[in-house]
Amino acid sequence: MRKTNCHGVFVFLPLVLPLTAWPIARLAEQHLHPRAATWLLSAVAGVLAVCSTLCLALLMVVGTAQLPGNPLPDGWSDPEVREAVPYDEVAGKAAIPTLIAVLAACTRTAWRHHCVRRRAERALAGLPATPVAVLPDELPYAYALPGRRNRIVVTTGILTGLSSAERRALFAHERVHLARRHHRFLLTVQHAARANPFLRPLRTAVTYCAERWADEEAATAVGSRRTVALAIGKSALISHGAPIATLAHFAAPDPVPRRVAALLGPAPAIRIWPPVFTTVGLAAWTAAAGTTVSALSSANSAVTLFLILHAATPM
Repeated sequence: MRKTNCHGVFVFLPLVLPLTAWPIARLAEQHLHPRAATWLLSAVAGVLAVCSTLCLALLMVVGTAQLPGNPLPDGWSDPEVREAVPYDEVAGKAAIPTLIAVLAACTRTAWRHHCVRRRAERALAGLPATPVAVLPDELPYAYALPGRRNRIVVTTGILTGLSSAERRALFAHERVHLARRHHRFLLTVQHAARANPFLRPLRTAVTYCAERWADEEAATAVGSRRTVALAIGKSALISHGAPIATLAHFAAPDPVPRRVAALLGPAPAIRIWPPVFTTVGLAAWTAAAGTTVSALSSANSAVTLFLILHAATPM
């Protein structure tokens, strides 16, 4: 067995290829329809996160084989095997705590999302089983609560600050979040950002695009882009938002000025993929290429390591 530089490059590529998605993370917000941008960025983030996590897992196997008392076959720590696997002494052992930290962060995100949903469902247990749950609370907030019975949660505090037309815009917005299952996109990018910090710009972009998606469909439902813009602006001034980032809510504070400006302008063109010879088109193809190379690199590394360790495993 002999170590090759090519194999070493393939092992580590998935850790840095998320950088290829940075340009599209920003440009998609400005040039793609929010629905298309949400799907594209979530898919790219999910694939890149899985590939980088698989990379860490492969390196961890190598590093674990070098630890005394490990339960792995003795042949995996053979000097010839170490020669065939790139940078096993340093990267392999460093991958162990890194992967543990990634898994712990992702587990914590999923657990917090589950706990918040369960607490919200218990809090609503005594209310009528209607699509909209109005809580007698002066604290102003509104968010979409997915589950066995999708519900919109609002308080009297936020409803009193809106006109009847603006309330219709709020309900239409939250219904879009539930109907389009936006919490799944938000969970995907939250986990992706925990798996690889280079994917945080995609998390920010998807959070914004999901809100813009709901804004546009709400504007179509109520027949007035200005009404939705006014409702968002008013709610942002008084709302405390959702209890957790993976639950979509009406007035997330950071992108509100951009959302209002977009609604006061013309509706975005329904475009699934941008033209190739444009800035956003080149950014999209760069992200697609980076995602493809990351997937191929992960597959190559997994197959190569499997063959090496299979050959070193005593029969």
